[in-house]
Formats: sequence, C-alpha cells, structure tokens
Amino acid sequence: MEQQIIISGTGGQGVLFLTRLLAEAAMHEGLDVLTAETHGMAMRGGTVISHVKVGPFRSPAIGRERADCGLFLKASNLEVHGAFIRPSGAVIVNSDTVGDYLHIDATALALACGSQVVANLVLLGYAVRHGSLFCGSEVMENIITAMSRPRHLDVNLRGFRRGLQQT
Repeated sequence: MEQQIIISGTGGQGVLFLTRLLAEAAMHEGLDVLTAETHGMAMRGGTVISHVKVGPFRSPAIGRERADCGLFLKASNLEVHGAFIRPSGAVIVNSDTVGDYLHIDATALALACGSQVVANLVLLGYAVRHGSLFCGSEVMENIITAMSRPRHLDVNLRGFRRGLQQT
C-alpha cells in the first residue's frame, strides 16, 4: 500500500487533527507513515498544508502532481495547492459549488451536527465513503474515538458519520 495525501485549509480548520488521524489509522493498519506540515501554521486563518505519505517512503514531502488524494477544507486553496494532485488523483473539496472534483458542503453539514469545527471530520467521512483513502470507516471511527477529547467525542463522531452518509 502506497498513498500520498495532502490536506489543505487554513489555521483553525483542523488540518493538523486530520493529519494525526490519518497517521494513527496507517499505524493501526501496520503501514509505514510520514507526515509534514507547512505554510503559515502559526497564525490562525493562515494557509496550512499537510502531507501524509502512507507506505515505504523516505521523505515526507509530496512533490508537484504526486498526491493521490487531496482534502481541501477551503475551496479557494484548490488554486494554491491543487498542483500537488496527480492528474488522476481524487480531489475532495468543502464547497457547495460543483466543479471538477468531489464536493460536499462540509461546513453546513457540520453546523447541522452542532459545531462548525467538525467540518474537517465531515470531509474525512465523505472521502472515506468514496474510497479515496487507504482505510475504511470502521478503522477511522475507532481512531477518532481513541484520539478525541471526551467532551468532543460525540460531535466528532456525528460529523464523521454525516460525511459517510453523503453520496
């Protein structure tokens, strides 16, 4: 198994939490994993990109047109980080606008779950539903359960499951 994934968003959107979830899921599955985060993480609202490599890689950085999958928590970041996705790669975008990608209004669905901050988990559930990631829903749900703070667990699982339900 080899998969290269980018997660793009802005500070405060949960890019780093998704990165940790994916890394833990890979380790749970017995897979090698490397991660790297770059670009403006120190400032809330600044552009953030995270690289996740699952498999026997030597370097955590993903090159241009090498990512198999991109999760975009902010649609405008597709212009900034879209060049990382290979031509046949999966692009999943938090957007209510139709485009040349899979899209879901994760923010609206997160609000319906009770918290806008789970938009990242809605997007993750949607990506898992579409088979865009190396692991299935049961593994990811177990990892979310293990890594969530107790007070956030219920809403985190609601967000993830809401994404799983979307077609």
